[in-house]
Amino acid sequence: MKKFIEKLRIGETQFGFSISYPAPGILERIGKDWDWVWIDGQHGQLAYQDILDLIRVCELMELPAIARVPSHESSHIGMFLDAGANGIIVPLVNTIEEAKSIVGAAKFPPLGERSFGGRRIIDRKSRDFAQTANEDTLLIAQIETPIAVENAEAIAAIDGIDALFLGPDDILLRRGVSMGVPRTKNTLGKDMEAVAKASNNHNKFSVMPAFTPEIIKYGHSIGFTMFASGADTQCLTDASDQASKVARQSIQG
Repeated sequence: MKKFIEKLRIGETQFGFSISYPAPGILERIGKDWDWVWIDGQHGQLAYQDILDLIRVCELMELPAIARVPSHESSHIGMFLDAGANGIIVPLVNTIEEAKSIVGAAKFPPLGERSFGGRRIIDRKSRDFAQTANEDTLLIAQIETPIAVENAEAIAAIDGIDALFLGPDDILLRRGVSMGVPRTKNTLGKDMEAVAKASNNHNKFSVMPAFTPEIIKYGHSIGFTMFASGADTQCLTDASDQASKVARQSIQG
């Protein structure tokens, strides 16, 4: 994880793969293509054991495992970190108070109030892991509402928040924009700029899902260094659609 963070600090863009289904074999097959893995414990079909299995595969493949928790609850945040996640994505962080609260849950004293323990992480890293855990793990706050965008600068300024994650779907939904609209500079540019500027001003990282050359290039140009640019859901949909078309067209005419 230290090498991953060092790459981000020197501006080396890191591309991630999002996984929502309980299928560690997917990562074993395609993990080599990516720089980090987003394990979706909020919207994915993943129970704790599934998340643990995916983290284990990430460790074997030397891929940072960044897990999204389902809520701000300290029990969720602590459980995912104790399982060995290299970072935590917390959804819907709208205010300074909420940002400070998740820092309290994710970081050990004196920065936060994370409870020491975690059978697996102690077994693997010894009881000394807590000495550097605050620096070795990423706490990523999702900015996905207009209020959060307005507060992005203040949230990024909080010690313990390591990155801001722009959530395009929720931003557009809350701005009254159809979910079918393409993710482009025209539809997301101002929100992207606000998140990137806040992150850059406070030496934090900026993250977002980005699946097209246009949005990746634009995000990169304004300072985004982490992109989630692949997903099991996307790959299944696209490959299935293509295979079905090829099969049906082969017997036509």
